[in-house]
Amino acid sequence: MEATQTSGDVLFILLGAIMVLAMHAGFAFLEVGTVRRKNQVNALVKIMVDFSVSTIAYFFIGYSVAYGVGFLQGAEVLSVKNGYELVKFFFLLTFAAAIPAIISGGIAERAKFNPQLAATFMLVGLVYPFFEGIAWNNHYGVQDWLNASFGAKFHDFAGSVVVHAMGGWIALGAVIMLGARRGRYSKDGRLHAFPPSSIPFLALGAWILTVGWFGFNVMSAQTLQAVSGLVALNSLMALVGGTLAALVAGRNDPGFVHNGPLAGLVAVCAGSDVMHPLGALVTGAVAGALFVWAFTLTQNRWKIDDVLGVWPLHGLCGAWGGIAAGVFGMKALGGMGGVSFGAQLAGTALGVVIAVVGGFAVYGALKWLVGIRLDAEGEFEGADLTIHKITATPDTNTEE
Repeated sequence: MEATQTSGDVLFILLGAIMVLAMHAGFAFLEVGTVRRKNQVNALVKIMVDFSVSTIAYFFIGYSVAYGVGFLQGAEVLSVKNGYELVKFFFLLTFAAAIPAIISGGIAERAKFNPQLAATFMLVGLVYPFFEGIAWNNHYGVQDWLNASFGAKFHDFAGSVVVHAMGGWIALGAVIMLGARRGRYSKDGRLHAFPPSSIPFLALGAWILTVGWFGFNVMSAQTLQAVSGLVALNSLMALVGGTLAALVAGRNDPGFVHNGPLAGLVAVCAGSDVMHPLGALVTGAVAGALFVWAFTLTQNRWKIDDVLGVWPLHGLCGAWGGIAAGVFGMKALGGMGGVSFGAQLAGTALGVVIAVVGGFAVYGALKWLVGIRLDAEGEFEGADLTIHKITATPDTNTEE
């Protein structure tokens, strides 16, 4: 904790935490608008409860794993320097809680509720903070090795790899182990369309995420003294690039258009503080096109039923963002410098490996112990929630 941190810094990072907390409503409505009506209630409940479980896991385990800081002390000790360390925890918690929120969109419409909460606890308590500590707290000497080998440390300003790629690649393992939704593919391999239940809800979710992302990126400076308008402008340019690229590549499809800005923002997180705005525009445009291409490929060719396309959106675009920081952050391309392509490639690859291994380990163990998929004869995601008995509409009780 720095001696220069002031009450202004506390307010600054608190506002950032609130903006990222609001993004979880975006995750919820993006999923609500995409899944079928009978599963909308579950999507809303799942995001809220996942956030609560994430808070417990990160408070008692995860934050200490990443930063070596615990909270089992008196309030007087914890509130020193206006409680900056406490609101920093709140801010970083909202990042950690994005992991299960990302995964939720991929496994929607056929995952058991309680095993997913157990997965959330393990992922936020152990898997995510393990890599977070490596990337953002210099654990295990990995960053020192990268610096010695490539002339720079792995740079991820706001979490393209630490948050988004981790969430997307963990989700890939869960989606593969769950299998496709009942009726999604016919016996001869043909895709059966499950259209979004509400384009307005989908669009609302995308807009909430897009606006909140300026807290996600800009407030990653964590102090007023370190805040940079470059981050804000680069975030803007990336979301525009992602939107327009998705518009063209997706042939005006509204689902692709509203995921385009998210793809651009995922990708620009890592290098938003070092790129030139034109580099951010290109980074976002590549991400928007990458999302459309990869979503179509996974659904149509590979028969991977990733409902919201979280692996293409967060996994692939996040990895691209980590690498792009090492390209467009270079002074030769108008960037601020201080980055290395080799370090970015190695750091991104390490994050992907940890995410894949951790995801398959957690969901594989749960699948073996208790099962992670709902009964194929009656799959709808309100099936193991008491709340659906209170809020159910007639079509809530239909089978998948």
